Amino acid sequence: MIKKISLISFTIFMLFFNNNSNANYEKIFFDFKIESITGEIIDLNEYRNKVVLLVNTASFCGFTNQYEGLQNLWNEYRKKDFIVLGVPSNSFNQESKSNNDVKKFCESNFNIDFPLTSITQVKGSNAHEIFKWAEENYGKSAVPKWNFHKILIDKNGLIVDTYSSITKPTDKKLVKTLENLL
Repeated sequence: MIKKISLISFTIFMLFFNNNSNANYEKIFFDFKIESITGEIIDLNEYRNKVVLLVNTASFCGFTNQYEGLQNLWNEYRKKDFIVLGVPSNSFNQESKSNNDVKKFCESNFNIDFPLTSITQVKGSNAHEIFKWAEENYGKSAVPKWNFHKILIDKNGLIVDTYSSITKPTDKKLVKTLENLL
C-alpha cells in the first residue's frame, strides 16, 4: 500500500514539474528569423526538416574550447540534415564587442564554418525571441545559465532536450539523442 501511494505521489510530482508540460508551441523554431554574423537575415525556415543544435557561445569563456566539439559535430552530421547554429552572446560579459572580431576569432582559432548569428542577447527581457520562445515552451531549463548552453531541436521545430554548459558537444547522451533524431 505504501509503495502504491509513493508511486502515485512520485507520478504526480513528475507531472507537476515536467518542463514541457506547458508547451503550447503556437510557433515552432522554424517560424523565426535571426541576423547572421555578417548581417544577412537567417530565415530559420531554411532549416525545416533538419535537426538543430542551438548554442549560445562566447570567445572569452572557460568553455570556449567547445567550439572544437561543435565543429566536429557539424562535420560529422551536416550531410545528415543537421545544423549547428552558434549564437555569440555577451549576456555573460565574455564576448567581443563586434561581430567581425567574433567571426575572425572563430575562424582563426577553431576553423568554424557552421552558421553563426550576430552577437545576441540570450536571457532576460532583451533576449532574442527564439530564447523567449524556448523558455515559454520548454521551461527554465531552456534558459542559458552560462555560455555554451545547448538546445536540441527536432525536425519538426520542437525542443527535444537542453544541455548545460558543462555538457560537451560530443557527450554520449547528446550524440545518441541527436542520432536518434536524424
